[in-house]
Amino acid sequence: MRRALAAAALALLVGAAPQARGARADGEGPNLSALLADAPSPLLSAYGLFRDPAAQAPNTGVTAYDVATPLFSDGALKRRFVYLPPGAQAVAAGEDVLDFPVGATLVKTFAFPADLRAPDDAVRLIETRLLIRRRDGWASAVYLWDADGREARLHVAGARVPVTTIDADGAARTIDYSVPNKNQCKGCHAVDGALAPIGPRPRHLDTGDQLARWAAAGLVDAPLPRTPRPATLDAAARAYLDVNCAHCHNPRGPAGNSGLDLRFEQDDPARWGVNKRPVAAGRASGGHAFAIAPGAPDRSILLHRMESDDPGVMMPELGRTIVDREGVELVRRWIAAMDASGAIPQDTPHP
Repeated sequence: MRRALAAAALALLVGAAPQARGARADGEGPNLSALLADAPSPLLSAYGLFRDPAAQAPNTGVTAYDVATPLFSDGALKRRFVYLPPGAQAVAAGEDVLDFPVGATLVKTFAFPADLRAPDDAVRLIETRLLIRRRDGWASAVYLWDADGREARLHVAGARVPVTTIDADGAARTIDYSVPNKNQCKGCHAVDGALAPIGPRPRHLDTGDQLARWAAAGLVDAPLPRTPRPATLDAAARAYLDVNCAHCHNPRGPAGNSGLDLRFEQDDPARWGVNKRPVAAGRASGGHAFAIAPGAPDRSILLHRMESDDPGVMMPELGRTIVDREGVELVRRWIAAMDASGAIPQDTPHP
């Protein structure tokens, strides 16, 4: 359901072919000087990333894109864009995160429609997050949108924004949406302790003909590898954990000391947490012995923490205030289907 809603909201933007980065004869396009400045601009409009901010229509040289498995953020719809300076390309590095050039900017806008069942109607823009590749490394900036959706302003300290919407089941829902502060950005976007993107990777972009369109537009220096994913329960659950958890739970991430490695490419079930005891016990474990108790989701710490909205227990720690019901159900079925070794029949379908 969530993927269908996101796809509907992004269809007009993502479905269009990327514009060539060198097409700047009309003088339009983002303000590279502002993007590379030492300090972030107080106003998002100063960067010139959008031709029409309220409609999230990207400017010349800015490409909208989608991802195969979206990160859950309290059910927010997301609109993703990438800007590369004219003549520059991202470098493909196998299945790792693309290596972006100086000036590259990753843009993600979070928004809620009045009714999640009608994702194109009455959409309220909440925040836009930027990751900018400057000469001395990556920098982050968070911008909070005005009520009319015409301008977004730099917000360093974070914020709580009450959001009311109708959920996929037709029920009214009020969310105390959390906008991260500058330090919290690094809490997830960290590689070996330094601020860095955690995507996109080729497998994130492998939707429809998107990889081919990126190559045709010259956004990358070489064709990106495809990662075929059969529609199985194992693949779907592993992809979910990869996107929602592995940015911290990997050997180079902020939670590398947990011993969990939830990256999609990790093929050792023990590293996912199968029959693995926690590094540190406490109330967050729920009294359970293993991160994943194969065949027993209700005795698995991983699922216990996914099902919680207690700040001292829940995982992920940042980026959500409510429980991802779809994600919980997916991981529950995945653990329940495991044999004692953590294996799942490869033909187990994912509806």
